Amino acid sequence: MARPDKAAAVAELSDLFRESNAAVLTEYRGLTVAQLKQLRRSLSGNATFAVVKNTLTAIAAKEAGVEGLDDALAGPSAIAFITGDPVEAAKGLRDFAKANPQLVIKAGVLDGRPLTAEDITKLADLESREVLLAKAAGVFKASLYQAAYLFTAPASQAVRTIDALREKQASQESAA
Repeated sequence: MARPDKAAAVAELSDLFRESNAAVLTEYRGLTVAQLKQLRRSLSGNATFAVVKNTLTAIAAKEAGVEGLDDALAGPSAIAFITGDPVEAAKGLRDFAKANPQLVIKAGVLDGRPLTAEDITKLADLESREVLLAKAAGVFKASLYQAAYLFTAPASQAVRTIDALREKQASQESAA
């Protein structure tokens, strides 16, 4: 390739690094074109999957201020640039890697912090954002219910005590 083409590729990769929430570096050796197409389709909502050149990617990562990928840039590399939910994209990559062991997750970056392959697996094991939000809402609702119960408990206890006194007084009057 001519020098301007390489500069354009580096600029495009730098933009992708800056615009994405996370990036996951993979090795795709042994995957067919059909399998890569299937992977791209499964990630389409949350990420874009691109085959990259290692040297150009290293330069683009430095330009974008991304660190932690240099050691993993060896062999045939492809990067999933995640713009949506990182957990969903990590799950998609993990599930595809289970079905196709040729896909190897090497490293990643999440919000500027380097991730290892184990970190990406842990990220994939998290529940989705919606589930976590629903659990948090349940905790808040339970706290509010407990607070409301604490505020109404003295009043309801007073009502029960007054009713018990009335019944006791009525039974004493009827016995007398």
